Amino acid sequence: MGFHEVRFPANLSFGSVGGPERRTDVVTLANGFEERNTPWAHSRRRYDAGMGMRSLDDIELMIAFFEARKGQLYGFRWKDWSDYKTCKASAAIGFEDQLIAYGDGETTVFQLNKNYTSGETTYVRPIKKPVFSTVKLGVGGQEAFEAIDWEVDTLTGLVSFGTPPGEGAAITAGFEFDVPVRFDTDSISTSVASFQAGEVPNVPVVEVRV
Repeated sequence: MGFHEVRFPANLSFGSVGGPERRTDVVTLANGFEERNTPWAHSRRRYDAGMGMRSLDDIELMIAFFEARKGQLYGFRWKDWSDYKTCKASAAIGFEDQLIAYGDGETTVFQLNKNYTSGETTYVRPIKKPVFSTVKLGVGGQEAFEAIDWEVDTLTGLVSFGTPPGEGAAITAGFEFDVPVRFDTDSISTSVASFQAGEVPNVPVVEVRV
């Protein structure tokens, strides 16, 4: 799958509309009860980039980005302003934000993730596109330092330790991240007259698996 490690202009995605979607198969039985199942282990996010357009210059910038990605052909990074870091929106990133794994004394490579908890249920979302220079890690409650204790691959979200974390040691992380997406259309229709009248183009964007 083609993917360009470039972010859609963050000032344009700021006004976008979108979020996660799930796929659930619901079967209603003869007795009125339901059976529900899902083929997806992870949610998929959709956005409308057109909602972020504020001027004709924005549309020109968006079209240039669309052409460089050749429509749906190449994926790219997207900043979801409603969910782009491991801490609360009003807080600063810290190395204890998210529990990503426990050490076993042997494993040295771990996947970054973000945990979504409600009640007793937690959904673990793998993060494949962390933002460069924002990652912080901790082991056993103590901060570990990049280039000394660990390295991160911002293309995959994999963290590699030089020395395996000890057995039972909590490995925690804090970071900003992007969503890997692509345009969900091969055509964009724009009208200067319509835009000046308050109408914005429809530019669907959908998350891709990487």
